Amino acid sequence: MILTGFPDAMPFEGFVGGLLIGLAAALMLLGSGRIAGISGIAARAFALGKSSLPVPAAWMFLIGLLLGAFSIHTFAVPIQSTFPSSAALLAAGGVVVGFGTRMGSGCTSGHGVCGMSRLSPRSLLATATFIASGMATVALANALGWGW
Repeated sequence: MILTGFPDAMPFEGFVGGLLIGLAAALMLLGSGRIAGISGIAARAFALGKSSLPVPAAWMFLIGLLLGAFSIHTFAVPIQSTFPSSAALLAAGGVVVGFGTRMGSGCTSGHGVCGMSRLSPRSLLATATFIASGMATVALANALGWGW
């Protein structure tokens, strides 16, 4: 199925991916009572944040993310993606995202997937802010000719 405005969209794959993300978040919440927010788990793994999640469990979660991505890359249909050619731009983006994650008390996965499903007011506001900021950033980048 080809969508007119998004000729490279993969709606079935996106649907399956969304189901798997929701299942993983539900299993983490039901199994350990923890929210599957990547920034909090990464902070715990690197001893940058306090949490009741054991450090080995945080590392296992992060390793699972990497193994999942590697498995898809190795065994599934190739996914085409493009990135800016500047490593400095990617590093700067990572720093800004990390700062925003700390400032917003969580990342898109924690607020957008886990918080929204629990109707958390803080997560509803944070997710709306993520979306608005992303739209403004894309519009600005395209207006300045930086779009890729």
